[in-house]
Formats: sequence, C-alpha cells, structure tokens
Amino acid sequence: MALILPVKGKAPVIGENCFIAQNATIVGDVKMGDDCSIWFNAVVRGDVNSIELGNKVNVQDGAVIHCTYEKTKTIIGNSVSIGHNAIVHGCILEDNVLVGMGAIVMDNVRVGSNSIIAAGAVVLENTIIEKGCIFAGVPAKKVKMVSEAMISGEINRIADNYLMYSSWFKPNDENQTPTEL
Repeated sequence: MALILPVKGKAPVIGENCFIAQNATIVGDVKMGDDCSIWFNAVVRGDVNSIELGNKVNVQDGAVIHCTYEKTKTIIGNSVSIGHNAIVHGCILEDNVLVGMGAIVMDNVRVGSNSIIAAGAVVLENTIIEKGCIFAGVPAKKVKMVSEAMISGEINRIADNYLMYSSWFKPNDENQTPTEL
C-alpha cells in the first residue's frame, strides 16, 4: 500500500479517480486534482511547503516533487506529465507541460503552458520559460518552439496515455490483488 502520511497536521488531499502505486509516497501538504497518477517509487513530499497538482497529472516512476522550506511551493497545472526519475522542485508548471525523463526543474522556475522540458535537461533557478517552448541541455536553453503537432502528438498523447495506463491497475474483475513471490 502507498505511503500517505500527514506532516505537522496537514494530510494529502487526493482527488477522484486517481491511481497511487503501492510503493509511491505522498506526504504532507499535497492537494491533487482528479484523474492523477503517482507511479512506482515516485515521491510527492509536501513536508516543508505545499504542493498542488491539477487534474490529469502523471508523476512517473522514481520522480520526485518537493519544495523549499519557507520559500518556494510547487504548483503543477492540468494535463502535466513528469517523466521517470525527473525532479520538480519549488516551481510552477502551467497546463499541458511535459517534463522529460531525468530532467531537473529547480526553484522559482516558471514553465509556460504547452512547453516541453527535454529528457536530462537542467532548468536552473529563476528561469522563466515562455509558453510553447522546448528547453534542453545543461543548463537548459530554448531550442525551438513547440508545434501544434507536438502538442497533440506528444504532450496531450502522453497525458492521455497515462490516464489509460492507470486504469489497468485499478481493481476490477480482471485485476486481482497483488501476489508476493
């Protein structure tokens, strides 16, 4: 069962139709919208400041969402995908953002809607990413604008797919309780 704990009297609030993997961790001041998924070994740690997730957010395997004590909270919009092993820390991700695998988004960053942070990118503190941009590299820089085809073919497709994938893990007649070997 997932580890979901209050911290200093603040407990996570989880929306409807959400999937939380059995070894995911969600603690403290976390508010999650509907249709979200928190995958295996992902950590959403609202112990030192608040974390807000919109609707249809997927936090993939091994990703970490955190913030900075008394300085930065983390706010994530709707239809956001946070790739495997990414770190999202004390920043704002507007709607329809894709954070690639292993990317790091640091404090006081604002990522505009319909943007992509490439796999492995490091977005340094205080960076403002205008909407519709692709940022890549270390440190991350703007490489180009996101095309309409990429919005539907990548950003929206991945968010929709993770909603579908999460349905495979919800109890029904086909899915039985987990077995231990």
